Amino acid sequence: MTSIEQPGRFYLGREFDWRNRELEAGDDKILSYEAKDLTTHAVCVGMTGSGKTGLCLALLEEAALQGIPAIIVDPKGDLGNLLLAFPQLRSEDFRPWIDENEAQGKGMSPDEFAAKTAQAWRNGLEQWKQDGSRIQRYLDAVDLAIYTPASNAGLSLTVLRSFAAPSPMVLDDSDALRERIVSTVSGLLVLLDIDSDPVRSREHILFSKILENAWRKKQDLDLPGLIHAIQTPPFDKVGFADVESFYSANDRLALAMQLNNMLASPGFSAWMEGEPLDIGRLLYTAENKPRLSIISIAHLADAEKMFFLTVLLGELLAWVRSQPGTSSLRALFYMDEVFGYFPPTANPPTKTPMLTLLKQARAFGVGVVLATQNPVDLDYKGLSNAGTWFLGRLQTERDKMRVIEGLEGASAAVGAKFNRAVMEQMLSALGNRVFLMNNVHNDQPVVFQTRWCMSYLRGPLSRMDIQKLMSDRKQKVVRSDASGTAKPTASTGGARPLVPAEANECFVVPKKSLADKDRLVYRPALVGNARLHFLDAKCSIDTWQDVAMMTRLDGDIGEQPWTDAEVWEPEAITLERQPRDGAAIADLPAAAARGKSYSEWQKDLASYLYAEHPLKLWACEMVDEVSLPEESKQQFRIRLESKCNEQTAAEQGKSRDNFAKKLATVEGQIQRAQQKVEKEKGQRWQKIIGAILSFFTMFVSILIYKRKFVSRRNISAASAAARRAGSITSEQGDVQHAEENLDVLQQKKAD
Repeated sequence: MTSIEQPGRFYLGREFDWRNRELEAGDDKILSYEAKDLTTHAVCVGMTGSGKTGLCLALLEEAALQGIPAIIVDPKGDLGNLLLAFPQLRSEDFRPWIDENEAQGKGMSPDEFAAKTAQAWRNGLEQWKQDGSRIQRYLDAVDLAIYTPASNAGLSLTVLRSFAAPSPMVLDDSDALRERIVSTVSGLLVLLDIDSDPVRSREHILFSKILENAWRKKQDLDLPGLIHAIQTPPFDKVGFADVESFYSANDRLALAMQLNNMLASPGFSAWMEGEPLDIGRLLYTAENKPRLSIISIAHLADAEKMFFLTVLLGELLAWVRSQPGTSSLRALFYMDEVFGYFPPTANPPTKTPMLTLLKQARAFGVGVVLATQNPVDLDYKGLSNAGTWFLGRLQTERDKMRVIEGLEGASAAVGAKFNRAVMEQMLSALGNRVFLMNNVHNDQPVVFQTRWCMSYLRGPLSRMDIQKLMSDRKQKVVRSDASGTAKPTASTGGARPLVPAEANECFVVPKKSLADKDRLVYRPALVGNARLHFLDAKCSIDTWQDVAMMTRLDGDIGEQPWTDAEVWEPEAITLERQPRDGAAIADLPAAAARGKSYSEWQKDLASYLYAEHPLKLWACEMVDEVSLPEESKQQFRIRLESKCNEQTAAEQGKSRDNFAKKLATVEGQIQRAQQKVEKEKGQRWQKIIGAILSFFTMFVSILIYKRKFVSRRNISAASAAARRAGSITSEQGDVQHAEENLDVLQQKKAD
């Protein structure tokens, strides 16, 4: 018997006899999909009504049960149904989500229709060996959230973080940095309705040069900063041409105004609100709980969707490259209806990062699942990187041919066999909720019917529905952000104070814009930048760390000014040479006005950092692992989980091999014992037949030779017959002994 609950496997349905068009009988016909096969990605294709959404939601439910997080892009609004999971399966649970118009069309009241729906879900789950307890395990396993970029219907999500300098790992990889710049700029230009060709568009080249210049210096860049850099570029040449020849000042002013108008428009303000686009936060909560993050973009215009997806894919690629390699499934990226974002001939901004993701994510344990009902609009050469294809009912013969073309490419990429004739027959036999799975990791394709979804498939969610589902979560966010502390004011001097030549005077760029009634005040502070070198041969540590510290110079300055300093990330402080217009500047304390103070503070900084700023690493003695210098506790835990999963899989493989050998030995012993039983039974019957014949012969002789009964011959025959009869008892004992030995071996096999 095959259980639906197997570690590392997804329960997707039951095998289907496509020739007789019926479910396969037997518990061993459950379709159990190996989770790690998704590291080679998957494609799901099927026309409307084929059951494609149900299959993909079932796959995501199974991933959740296995503790695998996912980022889910929802262009139509169907995937929010993952939150409509009701362990009690009561009619009142379904009542708020049913379609009352559908109930009216069926001549039922809403309450009656809700009761019927609840009963249908109970029956469907029971038919597929599921129940409310499995739904509860699903809800307990993951955090479920719906994000709505540029909208407050769900959890808000801002993409402004995409202009922050990437991680050092990306900056050190020229290819990764170039891809990040291209995807970010392409998405922004699509939003501005400007040609986004990286080679021919001078706007693309200018924006890319500005981003590269800032990021190479590890400086963040927001939209106001980008507008300023367009007007006054921080470089003199673009290629071999000077900036003025490449893009005149008047044209740059017009471009800056176009970007400024977009930034000032009421509709764009929503893009500035919400959580930052952080892949780690989308995959895991602060408590390290896996998360299914559903990003609903149905409300966005086409250009806004393209902008957001381009930035999202760029962020995901950067995150993937920062992860250690693994062969197990670490996370999923699922996109429903990829139509228009990965076409065969055109080259939208989303195509390049998506293709790169398909090629590179598998090495880092990230699986990509793409779904569409329009197979002719997919780049099948790019999708040759997908190892699993889920194929549902197709609309036209042309669709079928394009799908077969993609399957051939995927099979050829891994050297697998492909039978085109059989594949065409299978595709023609598919019906509702019946899919063909072609997995390059398996010997042959499988036709199966999808299981019943645990989530209630009520159809696309409206913005009001999303708002209702996320209302409690949004209130928690508001309450957590409501607390704050008052900041004291300080007196400021009149004229700008004189700073000694030994000091490198700079001004910190404000983190946010000020209201009209507010005034910017600069307060004196000492900023120290250091580069620390950590060496530890035992832990294989040889790393450099940039540290920035800031201590306020308010009042008296003690002997060690760095004791109360704040440690900042080097990228967190952006400096400029001149103060902002209209700003006030506070007076310097006496020590800061003396030039020799700065050399002393520099020495104090080195001493302080050596004594008080060690490199802290996480360690796990059980698996003899130490975290990497730039690895967070959460990332380290995820890496440990991946390693433990790999070790567990290896131990399970050893156990399977060990028991396979033992089973083979016992089965050989059973076969020989069965042969022994048959042999002993045969010998016993031979003895019985011989004894019967001996007695029969003796009695015939008596009847024929009545007067000579007591003769030497008759006495000898009687003795022989008696001996044969006596040996039957011995043979019976041999048979019984052989059968007992067989029973012992069969019990040994069962154990």
